[in-house]
This record gives sequence, C-alpha cells and structure tokens, in this order.
Amino acid sequence: NNSSQLSSLPLQILLYVNVIYYIFYFLATLAMIIYKSQVFSYPDDFLAPDLAVLFVMAVLEVPRSYLGFKGNLTEAEAVLGLSLGLTVGSVVLCVYLLLWQTYVLWADVLLNAVLLSAYGLESGLKVTAIAAFVS
Repeated sequence: NNSSQLSSLPLQILLYVNVIYYIFYFLATLAMIIYKSQVFSYPDDFLAPDLAVLFVMAVLEVPRSYLGFKGNLTEAEAVLGLSLGLTVGSVVLCVYLLLWQTYVLWADVLLNAVLLSAYGLESGLKVTAIAAFVS
C-alpha cells in the first residue's frame, strides 16, 4: 500500500512548538546577555563570543527547523537526517551557553535545560520517523 502516511504528527507539532520556544529563548537570552553586560563587569573580549554563539545558533535554527518540517512532511529521510545533524550543532551551542558563557544565571540554566530537552525529544522523534521512512 503506497498511500500510507509515514510522516510524524508528534514531530510536526514539536517542531512547531520548538520554533515558538526558540524565538522566546533567543530574545530572553539576548536580553540576559545585555543585562549581564550592564550589571556585571563583563570583559569586552568575552561579550563578543557569547553574542556570536547566540547569533550563530539563531542562524542554524532556521535551516534546522525548515529541513525538519520539510523532511517530515515529504517523508524524505535524507532531509530529516540533515536536520538531525544540524540539531547536533545546536545542542553543542546550547551546551556552550549553559556551561561556558561568561556568566550563567539560574534563568540561563532553565532556558537551556528546556531547549536541550526539546532537542532531545525532537531528535528521538526524528530518528523514529527516519526509521519509518526507510522501512
């Protein structure tokens, strides 16, 4: 039967929720970096890398999400796999912001923990969807 639908509704919903959350995450993290640069003695040569990581992550989020939506809806395992690969990059940048940015506030820990959890759940659903497409 060629008409069976293999794309994952839970993955599609999670991708959508993650896009909304990421917009909130980006704005909140940017606001906190600005706040920390005003309140704490933030060495100038440390501010740039923290901001750069946030902006690189935002740039990566666009193709990561797009390829996730497209790969799932078109049931294209290669496209979904590429999105999964970009997710690995996003996880590394998220871990940087969680552990190695100049100042880490409890709000940073909370925001990054939620994002990492979402990435983990999304990755599991992507692997499951890819397995369904291939079989």
